[in-house]
Amino acid sequence: MRVLLVGEYSRLHNSLKEGLTKLGHEVYILGTGDGFKNYEIDFDISPRFTKKNKFLKKSISAFRKLTGFDLHKLETAIHFKSLLPELRVFDHIQLINSDALQTYPAYQIKFYNKLLQNNKQISLLICGDETPIVDYNLTGKLKYSVLSPYLEDKSLGKYFQYSFKYTNENYRRLFEHVSQLSNVLITSDLDYELPMCKMGFTTTFIPNPINTDKLKYIEPVINEKIIIFLGINRLSYLKKGTVYFEEALKIIREKYADKTEIIVTENIPYAEYIKLYDSAHILLDQVYGYDQGYNALEAMAKGKVVFTGAETEFTEHYNLKETVAVNAVPDAKQIAEQLSYLIENPEKIIEISKNARSFIEREHNYIKIAEQYLKAWELK
Repeated sequence: MRVLLVGEYSRLHNSLKEGLTKLGHEVYILGTGDGFKNYEIDFDISPRFTKKNKFLKKSISAFRKLTGFDLHKLETAIHFKSLLPELRVFDHIQLINSDALQTYPAYQIKFYNKLLQNNKQISLLICGDETPIVDYNLTGKLKYSVLSPYLEDKSLGKYFQYSFKYTNENYRRLFEHVSQLSNVLITSDLDYELPMCKMGFTTTFIPNPINTDKLKYIEPVINEKIIIFLGINRLSYLKKGTVYFEEALKIIREKYADKTEIIVTENIPYAEYIKLYDSAHILLDQVYGYDQGYNALEAMAKGKVVFTGAETEFTEHYNLKETVAVNAVPDAKQIAEQLSYLIENPEKIIEISKNARSFIEREHNYIKIAEQYLKAWELK
């Protein structure tokens, strides 16, 4: 089978590609590489000229402020249109988001229609912000969500414009159009499955694929210090609740200066990010989650103790009796207490590390997950 995966934000599609390839399928990824993260792609539609030309940057920014027109999006559309003749005879196309092409919604509707004319079928993967997700999170009915900081302080609205765009009429039309074109809507974790169900959508839940062959287990070796890693992404700083981790680390630095080493990075490429946390025992991922995101799962595969979403809904869904990750909540004092417990009881780090790896192998193995995707797409 020939498969085209459109968009890449977290390495989800790369791991899915690896699983499908193992099963004998021909798979390609189309996307922008997602900025500084620089994920691997086969068809590049990133705005290379308008973003990398130093002389044009200021002019393009001024033009956007003056007219509201984004030349980066226009260049992306031009690159995609030039590739259309090559994007034929695929048995399945999966979009990672209704905004997978990251250009204007009106353009995307036309492009998706064209894709469907020249290929067999399309599915929509919901693994991030999407119109129904944002709509439900804005109701405040969940205990917390990535929009909790905004709901608590409306002055933060300017930092959530990426999420809010999905509530604009043009993006609503885009989502409605894509969902109607799609033969199946797939959710990647409970943070998306729960809102989609609450909003009345029929979805197929498939856990994130993790390449357990490529990501080797690193058994924790605890000598004098416990190493704690925090990788900051400024674009998702508020949505991940990073401030709670930073405040907790201040407490840990004062309390355990001689027992801990703390590594903090900011906005680094994916390949560099995963190398830097290899030496860590504990990784601080996100606060506002019920389930684990992609970075957390990859770290768990390597045997890290990850502070992330691991709420009751998650443990019940997977029928877990053991701890595979630490449930991080928006409370710096509680996070500091959880870290303190691990620092004072290092044998628990080793126990959770082993549990985490076993969980990933059991529930997220990339080949098993690829088989679930084929079943959802009704392909063999």
